[in-house]
Parts: sequence; C-alpha cells; structure tokens
Amino acid sequence: MKKFLLASAATVAMSSGAFADAHGGVTLGVIVGFTGPIESMAPGMANGAEMAMAEVTESGLLLDGMTVTSVRADSTCIDAAAATAAAERLITSDEVDGIVGADCSGVTTAILSNVAVPNGMVMVSPSATSPALSTVEDNGLFFRTAPSDARQGEVMAQVLMDRGFSEVAVTYTNNDYGQGLADAFNAAFTAAGGTVTLVAAHEDGRADYSAEVGSLAAAGGDALVVAGYVDQGGSGIIQAALDTGAFDTFVFPDGMVSQTLTTNFGTDINGSFGQHPGTDSDGANLYHDMATAAGFDGTSPFSKEAYDAAALILLAMQAAGSTAPADYAQHIMDVANAPGTRILPGELARGLELIAAGEDIDYEGASAVELVGAGESAGNYREIEIVDGEITTAQYR
Repeated sequence: MKKFLLASAATVAMSSGAFADAHGGVTLGVIVGFTGPIESMAPGMANGAEMAMAEVTESGLLLDGMTVTSVRADSTCIDAAAATAAAERLITSDEVDGIVGADCSGVTTAILSNVAVPNGMVMVSPSATSPALSTVEDNGLFFRTAPSDARQGEVMAQVLMDRGFSEVAVTYTNNDYGQGLADAFNAAFTAAGGTVTLVAAHEDGRADYSAEVGSLAAAGGDALVVAGYVDQGGSGIIQAALDTGAFDTFVFPDGMVSQTLTTNFGTDINGSFGQHPGTDSDGANLYHDMATAAGFDGTSPFSKEAYDAAALILLAMQAAGSTAPADYAQHIMDVANAPGTRILPGELARGLELIAAGEDIDYEGASAVELVGAGESAGNYREIEIVDGEITTAQYR
C-alpha cells in the first residue's frame, strides 16, 4: 500500500507546478508538532510561516499574482509513522508545492527519506538541528534556517566557560536531537577544558525522573545541562532535581526555551541560563514588531526561522519562474545569500519585484539568513537567563 501511495504522490508532485498555474495559487504545507513535547513552540512557528505567506499574497507579485495558502499538519515531533503519514497527506490530498518543516530532527529525517525525496518535494525546516541532517541524502531538496547542533554545542560550551562553569552533568532526550546535541556539547566543552561528569539519556513520558536525577547528582557538577523538551521529560527532570535539591542551576538548549519553562518553574530556576537560535539584527527587530501587530510572540523560538523558511521557498519560486520543486530548489541558495540587495521582513514585495526585474537579492530575513554547506544556517544564538522568573536576553552570539 505504501509503495502505491508514494508512487501516486510522485505523480502529484511532478504536476504541482501545472496545478498551481491552473488554480492561480500556491499551497505550502506547515508540518510542526502541534501535539507532543514541543507543542508550546508550534504556534509561533506556524504563525511565522503563515505571516510570510500572507505578506506575499497581499503583494500580488508572486508569479503574476498567485495567492499563497497554508495547510497545517501535525508532526507530533516524536512519532515518525504519524509524521510520515501526515506528510504524505500534504502531498497526495492537499497537493502542496513545498513544505515548511518538519520541526524535530527524528521526524524530519523520516519525512525527508520516506516522503520528500521519493516525491521530489522541497522541505525547509525552521528547527531540525541534528548534525546528522548535514550529510543526509536529500537530492538537493532539504534546507534549514536553523543551525546544526554541532554549532549549538560549541556555543553552549562557550556560554558555560564564560560564566565560570567548568564541571557539569548532562541529560538528553533519547532521540536524534538529544543524542546529537549531547555529543556535540561534550566534545566542545571537553576541548575547552571543561569536565562532563556524566552524560545520560532520559526517556520522555515518564511520571518519575528521580532515578535519573539521582545518578546525575551522584556524578556531581556545578550545573545540569538539560538537552530535552520543555513539554515533556525535560520539565520532569527539572522538577525532580528541584524536589531533591540535586541541582539548582540548569542550562537550557533550544528545546527547553519557551514560556512553558517559566510557567512551570518561575523563580525556582532563577540564575539558570541557556541559548537558542536568535539574532538582534535589524531584521529580527522588524519581525518582532510585525509579529506583535499580528497578535503573536515573535520572540518564540524558531518563529523567525519559520518566517524565513516560507519566504525562501516563495522567493525561490519567483526566481525559477515556477512552483515546481524540481525547478525552484536550485534557487533557494541563490536568493538566500549574497550578492544582491538585502531583503528584510516586511520587504518580500520588494524582493519579488527585484527578482522579476532580473536583479539579485540577498535575503537576510528575520534570522540573519546565510545558508552554508548543504543548505543550512550558519548560526546566530540568543543567550538567555532566567531573572525574576522570566526569560531575559543576556546577549547574542
């Protein structure tokens, strides 16, 4: 049944450009974890992507006036089978012309390998950060506006060293994201002269994490790095550590940074810190204002990256003169990087005009986009600290 479905989807994907021409519109899928361990981050990502789509539609300048429609799908973040089925529906039933997503690295890999590549579909992820995705076989169809965790591991190590922490324990969610980030951090922190007392996996969905925290506490460390998910086991680890007094200072990578963190723990985690992809560029500030006007929080992790993911797809379509993934995939790197006129959030109409006039653009967007290597972000980070029970910005790196 699956082979038949994928074969049928391939036919749809190959005809998607003609379909878009026929109905005068472009359809983009937005597949992120509306349920699951990072569900508190999903609305910010979806809203960001859809704001770019609305901006392009309002301009009336995409390929002679095409409108852009969003179709949402739930990746669950952790269920590869469910995510794959959802992605197949986007292609076969919704006949999307491109996909913003997925979010978590494991489901992104599953969708890419089982659905996107066999069907020739472009994916631009705003948040899948596993280093393994840098070398995955993608036929030139996969891009990401978030940096690899190989970079985040280095940044997190530097944050700790700069703050005077030389000995830490690490717990990670037992999947591609957690393992990749833990490995990258361990290597970078050790190389910088730090000591990692223990690196231990935890499973999501458990009711009690006292055993895991007991092992981490026995190993010792001045802080606990929690490379997990804020809506799942990561919060369980923190609660167990606070309950037992095992740790009072925590280090939060991107999967842990959302309003849920401070809602759950408030001032109990004062002085804890971490980082997630972010920038204080002109584009980021513009985006924050646009998001506020649209009624959502533009500082939510990966929201800016999702806006940029959708924008890159649409600008690449304009450069290709086509909505067919096979045509526009090869233009994504071109519109994302120099040379060309800098394009910021709110300037997508200008970008479309310049491309139509045969001019180059350098899309900087909301997250200071620069795609390197196999089409992934070079990486900028917002260092955060919990002050008076709230997430505050310490600096940008």
